[in-house]
Amino acid sequence: MTTVYTYSGCDTCRRAVKWLRARKIEFTEKPIRQTPPTTAELSAMLRHQNGELRRLFNTSGQDYRAAGLKDELPTLQPAQALALLAANGNLVKRPFVLGPDFGLVGFDEALWSRTFA
Repeated sequence: MTTVYTYSGCDTCRRAVKWLRARKIEFTEKPIRQTPPTTAELSAMLRHQNGELRRLFNTSGQDYRAAGLKDELPTLQPAQALALLAANGNLVKRPFVLGPDFGLVGFDEALWSRTFA
């Protein structure tokens, strides 16, 4: 089953969910702020993103800026970064989509079309 973490106030998340529903793709939706991805899910996503930690972070978010993560992120160990993300769903790039053998962050319609083909 595919799990999609979204934030109701996010236009990109709403577009992504609409896209999935229009294609009748089954998924479970979870509110990212109330129920952030677990460290296990974040670790899986990190593997799907070729170990690029920055791709998991919502770098345009207020929490990211307030925490000074732009300067701190390059020095964080992966376990530290994943713990931060698991503790604060606002830090996680969204939509955050985990399937049985794929992981997507953000909504790129072309990439999603290839992934869900």
